Amino acid sequence: MKSYKQVFLSALFAAGFWGSTSATPAKPFIKEGVWRGVFTLSESQVPFNFQLSGKDAEHAVFTLLNGTRRDDFHVQRIGDDSLFIKMNTYDAALVAKIESDGRITGEYRSLVPNFRGNALPFTAEYGQSYRFAPNGTEEAPKFNIDGKWELKIYSKEPTPDRIGLLHQDGNKLTGVIMSVVGDSRELEGTIHGDEFELSGFTGPSPIYIKGKVNDDKTLTGELSLGIYNNIKFDGEKNPAAELPDPYKLTYLKEGYSQLDFTLPDLNGKNVSLSDEKYKGKVVIVEIIGTWCPNCTDQTSFLSPWFNKNKDRGVEAIAIGFEQKDDLEYARYTLGKLKEKYNIQYDILFGGIADKKVASEKLPALNRMMAFPTTIIIDRKGVVRQIHTGYTGEVTGQYYKDYVARWNADLDALIAEK
Repeated sequence: MKSYKQVFLSALFAAGFWGSTSATPAKPFIKEGVWRGVFTLSESQVPFNFQLSGKDAEHAVFTLLNGTRRDDFHVQRIGDDSLFIKMNTYDAALVAKIESDGRITGEYRSLVPNFRGNALPFTAEYGQSYRFAPNGTEEAPKFNIDGKWELKIYSKEPTPDRIGLLHQDGNKLTGVIMSVVGDSRELEGTIHGDEFELSGFTGPSPIYIKGKVNDDKTLTGELSLGIYNNIKFDGEKNPAAELPDPYKLTYLKEGYSQLDFTLPDLNGKNVSLSDEKYKGKVVIVEIIGTWCPNCTDQTSFLSPWFNKNKDRGVEAIAIGFEQKDDLEYARYTLGKLKEKYNIQYDILFGGIADKKVASEKLPALNRMMAFPTTIIIDRKGVVRQIHTGYTGEVTGQYYKDYVARWNADLDALIAEK
């Protein structure tokens, strides 16, 4: 039986993405430098910027650029004129062709087995570093929207409000959208006249925001996550706006003080908190998925912290809920996560990526509200803290406060006898 990746590559070959396999001279590789790509998302054009370094595929690094954020990816060249750029731990890729005029055309595709989500077509041109419009061509902004914004969300299903942290410098606009599950990562865009646009692409599906500043200085707009997830919002500047306390959203049900589970590791061996390895230790349990950008950001924080502190009487466990309920598939996706972030703690497979399933696997919790969720357990096995979501460095003081509390709380628990 073919693996899911073999099936996917076969499909690409059948679609003609690999180009010619004849013994003709190889075509030139794509140029080093900065590029501007544009996704076609429904009726919208969603720009993204990237940089390519390396004169051939063997040495090439594809770097997505979003404000100050940089995300690097490996480039594979297939045939004379085709590229395959795997989005690191996210089971998706850019599949592209080098055109005769030097442009790149292709699609952003899911690699999840049996997933029938639509692909996002894109084109890219060399030497263009702007995001939405070339410098000097934009209409002067009528408003300054720098600051903290309280965003009221309107969607078919009840959706918690969000917070926007925006920074404006002339026409240039950058920022991040925060929700109870985490943050959007860094967004980059422009404000021209009374309209603004932001986009972000770091490996998962692209994000696009388009809005208008009203005469009363409020905002109206729409936020698009991928192909189908579009939500409308109103915004009001509010320096005092805050999200619900992430330490109080997820908690233990009445009558519970401990967490209990038995799940397989990547080799199929069952692991439980009652195992000797965890007795008398402070244990950190992170509930994640490799498809989830906030989860990989959380892991990029936890893994180096653990590697530095693991000899202090602390252990960690990651429970991954993946996009296919199959241990072999999870071994691949979670194995990539382990390799990229040098994870030296146990990684378990929880099942399909579904909050209801996660709640069933962890019945002591009131509910599984978000991936990631981080649980801290003391040396006696008592759950002492549960944190919903994760906010990264782009959130500024929110991130600094999280790190300060994390270190203070872990130091105190480790010091307990």
